[in-house]
Amino acid sequence: MSITSIPSRDFTRDVAAAKRAASTGPVFITDRGRPAYALLKIEDYYDLAGEAPRSLLETMDAIEGGGFDFEPPKIDGPLRSAAFE
Repeated sequence: MSITSIPSRDFTRDVAAAKRAASTGPVFITDRGRPAYALLKIEDYYDLAGEAPRSLLETMDAIEGGGFDFEPPKIDGPLRSAAFE
């Protein structure tokens, strides 16, 4: 397992490179030369946390404040086509 450090500016410019680097080990994202964040593969996170992987539905259900009702607003009047110029 290799550890990679990426300045936050480079991370912002090329997230895909950070994701590729995370496939071989943790990636430290630095701010002003100091580690500020860590990027891990989800499997590595679950190993560290000692948890079993969860489905997306289980993860969404676990979010605090979940279980709320969402009622999108009704559209009044006729629909118009978008004009792209």
